[in-house]
Amino acid sequence: MERLKRVYREEFPVGTRVRIKQAADLDEFRRTWNLHHPLANEQMQYAGQIATVSSVGFYHGGDELYGLAGVPGTWHGQLPERVSETP
Repeated sequence: MERLKRVYREEFPVGTRVRIKQAADLDEFRRTWNLHHPLANEQMQYAGQIATVSSVGFYHGGDELYGLAGVPGTWHGQLPERVSETP
């Protein structure tokens, strides 16, 4: 029997500029998320900042996990958002 392989695709490839969501969104995530890689207190100070995706990983089941250059911690896929390329 052939094994089925699930293909994971990231929303933000390495090198993509993203904005970390605002503090209210990060607070909501911290309040409601109770699984892997909880948001650390030190990550809250980066709310609203722009960063570049430096790494992409996936938790079992497909949750996107991002590393952001110059920003500590692991960032879940729902915490960064696309930065508009137009000023």
